[in-house]
Amino acid sequence: MPDFDLLVVGGGPGGYVAAIRAAQRGLSVGLVEKERPGGVCLNWGCIPTKAMLRSAEVFQTVSAAAEFGVHADNVRFDFAAVRQRKDGIVKELTDGVAGLLKANGVTVIEGHARFTGATTVRVYETGPSPIFPGGPRYAAAPAAAVREISARDVIVATGSVPARLPIPGADLPGVVTSDGAFGLTEVPKRLVVIGGSAVGAEWASLFATFGSQVTVVEMQDRLVPLEDKEIGDALGRSFRKRGITVLTGATVTGIAEGDGLRVTVGGAQARELEADVVLVGVGRRPNTADLGLDAAGISTDARGFIAVDEQLRTDVEHVYAIGDVTGRALLAHVASHQGLTAADVIAGHEAHIDYTVIPAATFTHPEIASVGLTEDTARAAGYEVIAAKFPFAALGRAKTFGETEGFVKIVAGARHGEVLGVHIIGPSASDLITEGALAISLEATLDELADTIHAHPTLGEIGMETALAGLGLPVHIAPRKR
Repeated sequence: MPDFDLLVVGGGPGGYVAAIRAAQRGLSVGLVEKERPGGVCLNWGCIPTKAMLRSAEVFQTVSAAAEFGVHADNVRFDFAAVRQRKDGIVKELTDGVAGLLKANGVTVIEGHARFTGATTVRVYETGPSPIFPGGPRYAAAPAAAVREISARDVIVATGSVPARLPIPGADLPGVVTSDGAFGLTEVPKRLVVIGGSAVGAEWASLFATFGSQVTVVEMQDRLVPLEDKEIGDALGRSFRKRGITVLTGATVTGIAEGDGLRVTVGGAQARELEADVVLVGVGRRPNTADLGLDAAGISTDARGFIAVDEQLRTDVEHVYAIGDVTGRALLAHVASHQGLTAADVIAGHEAHIDYTVIPAATFTHPEIASVGLTEDTARAAGYEVIAAKFPFAALGRAKTFGETEGFVKIVAGARHGEVLGVHIIGPSASDLITEGALAISLEATLDELADTIHAHPTLGEIGMETALAGLGLPVHIAPRKR
């Protein structure tokens, strides 16, 4: 008889959510996790970076307090205290997840799981982090075996780890990944960030606010290249205005020791840069190292991700996979929804996940958020489109808030006015995007957004204002010239 009805390998935002849902459905559940519950998101990603970014935001606001009629003298930041606050938030949330798992009757087993068969694993002790003391343990080598576990069904939820580039010198001291950046005990004077997508852009924004001389090197023609082109261009302008050097269409070809680190940049903007720290923020790869997938018969694609069907089944009976390790969308909220779906399916309930409406957010300053099709992808899909924009500078609440940079852009079908995509750069973009996701999910039109009464004065009414602009009936900006 198996030890559990369900064994979840990995306790991140997909794994712990799946474990809780399965337990609520009446299954006996075990969860194997190397470190504190919550995975990368709570320990080394979403939560700690946002905690530090909030500290940077407060510092920036207080530094400009005179603009609000508030005078603050000797404004400064304490990076050790910033890190301490971050650690406190992480502990509170991970302790909370541990408590939820216990309250739902989930058995948590600390260690590294390695498959010995399709639904059996051997759990090993894991050593300390090889990245920095107290750091991530995903790269820690398995030590002594502690127990064998069998289950009727298994969910693989081991997530992803930062990608490494094959750049000469990438292993030098001072070259860190997004995870390794949490080991920095002081703000670098000169920082080179390789990669201008969400991860790299957030760290660049954070350290620039704290006074680093930051250079971002991005091989595409703009920052955050997966976003709408106008959003990426706007972020580039904003970064340059803040004193961040942005090199697009460029690649780092080598790193060497010099006055700190010497970074060689190739491409149209070839040059050499001096840095104290080089942060590699170019994406993530599946975390399947030493997992024993071969022993379970689980196959992966060319990039190492585990293939799954619409109900998260792998090609091995009774084995499921969720989250980043599937490569479908490397976002915590997607992993959580996949976890709920997989748990429901295993428990015998009808469930599926809709990947057509996935919002995303980048917590730079200004913030970025998007959902649905960009203008370019909509046109490539054959749509005739309306592309409507409304600037935060014309919004009363943004004026009072003191944050007027950026805009909202709605991409809609020209024939019916259906909302195809919403793209935001500006204050509270990550909160405002939910209306866009709901609009697409409910197949709402520009007319319906415009006819919905929005509270005033709020940042949220910018959705209505943008819809009015798309209908050619703007109230608070001048109409387009015909």
